[in-house]
Amino acid sequence: MEWTDIILFTLGGRPVLLIDLVTSVLGLSCVILAGRNSKYNFWVGYLYTAALFFLFWEKNLYASLLLQPVSLAINVMGHYRWTHPREEERSSEDGRKLKVGMLSWPERALAAGAVLLVALAWGWLLDSLFPRDPHPYLDSCVTVLILMAQLLSALKKWDCWIAWLLVNITQIVLHISVGNVFMPVVSALYLVNGLWSLATWMKLYRKKA
Repeated sequence: MEWTDIILFTLGGRPVLLIDLVTSVLGLSCVILAGRNSKYNFWVGYLYTAALFFLFWEKNLYASLLLQPVSLAINVMGHYRWTHPREEERSSEDGRKLKVGMLSWPERALAAGAVLLVALAWGWLLDSLFPRDPHPYLDSCVTVLILMAQLLSALKKWDCWIAWLLVNITQIVLHISVGNVFMPVVSALYLVNGLWSLATWMKLYRKKA
């Protein structure tokens, strides 16, 4: 038996695997650290990406696996941007840190349009290549939203938490629709952290920190 198949316990009649718990803990730790304005979220992010890559490889989920190098590249970029701010981007509290920024309304419209177009294209591709996927367009929407949230977080934009909240809500709906019990609980924890981080980063933005 592969370690990715190890069952820890059952919840609602469904098994919770060791890999489910490991990836959930790493993912939650990453966003909690990010919400607390800690650069160490990127180190956890590297482990999280590696765990997801291994999981998708073992389960032959190649569509999701192919996105992990993109996620890793965003994580590396964000790690550099957070720790190497330009002169005008430095935090008022620590000149070695990138301060929290915010998108303009035209930039938000552009980001939303990009998510919609890429999600539609990716959903069509999933539907064509993997017809057994019960929700290809919802699945692709979540995936693209996650990448956008990661990108905005890497740029330290307050708006990333709006994207994460949309991700969390969509994931709860997606998991419940396919009968999962454990992952909606995890997604709810993400949602709580997202709401807290939204308020925290707004305070940092107003202080130019």
